[in-house]
Amino acid sequence: MKYFLTGASGFIGGRVARQLREAGHDVVALVRSRARAAELAGLGVTLHEGDVTEKESMRAPMSGMDGVFHIAGWLKIGSADRGLGDAVNISGTRNVLELMSELDIPRGVYTSTVAVFSDTGGKLVDESYHFTPNTPGSQTAGSTPDQPATWLSEYDRTKWQAHYEVAEPMVSAGLPLITVMPGLVYGPGDTGIMRATLVQYLQRKLPAIPARTAFCWAHADDTARGHLLAMERGKPGESYIITGPPHTLVEAFQIAERISGVPAPSITLPPTVLRAAASFVGFLERFGRLPLPEAYTAEGLRVTSGVTYLGDNAKARRELGFDPRPLEVGLRETLLHEMHLLGMRPLP
Repeated sequence: MKYFLTGASGFIGGRVARQLREAGHDVVALVRSRARAAELAGLGVTLHEGDVTEKESMRAPMSGMDGVFHIAGWLKIGSADRGLGDAVNISGTRNVLELMSELDIPRGVYTSTVAVFSDTGGKLVDESYHFTPNTPGSQTAGSTPDQPATWLSEYDRTKWQAHYEVAEPMVSAGLPLITVMPGLVYGPGDTGIMRATLVQYLQRKLPAIPARTAFCWAHADDTARGHLLAMERGKPGESYIITGPPHTLVEAFQIAERISGVPAPSITLPPTVLRAAASFVGFLERFGRLPLPEAYTAEGLRVTSGVTYLGDNAKARRELGFDPRPLEVGLRETLLHEMHLLGMRPLP
């Protein structure tokens, strides 16, 4: 089979490209720079320079494909350049899916996220769950005990709009699209906020952990496998949550301590403290950007202030055969990788 892939140089997309090639498929990857995608070329992936924000740059390489994986996305907590979220996550998704329709591509997989559910209030929700933000013109009068009034981050907002205002209407119009919804993705090679947090922990520079904050943790290889299973077995028009097991951050660092021997931070910060800190930092940010790491921006504090991004993968397990590894297994590989890079050995 011949597949067109966006986001192939990213954390998840690179693994999808590798697994497709290992399965014997031909892969054409959209990249912004050939020089930065040399590893993909070494896998036998055909590279085509272009950008999801430029629709016509994708028309020729997408033509004649058996399927499309649209994985490219913008994720930057606390970024000053927030227009990129609209350009990549919303307009870019519209460009890819419109071309898929115009070129009569028979099958596609779109990477959404459980972040479109926002804070689930401690509930493990399924694909039928829907978060309606309290925005001008919405039907929601305000937040509920289980849901915030509006999006917690620009990433949440732009992915929500791409999911519900771009992808779903096109699916309703007949586009043969399958939507996958990952949760927190971790593993060797990550360059995001979770990797930075794990490195801080290993260096004993992580002062505290947010209390009650919870995610569904899926190793990057399992998440990539979920994409391939959706393409192979998923039903067009359906969404599949491809998360791993749910754990609070406190539980995750207790597991990390058992693996590495490095003590987990003993201080846990209650949601009220983090929300107050987010409000204060947000006030300061109105007068100019602060030189803060992602985790300590107003958005970074807001998305860890006791929130739970939780999605139930039962449907994906049942219909796709999705089977993610336990957190202790995946976190062991990840921590040992980071410890090797830091020149550390596990402590007794």
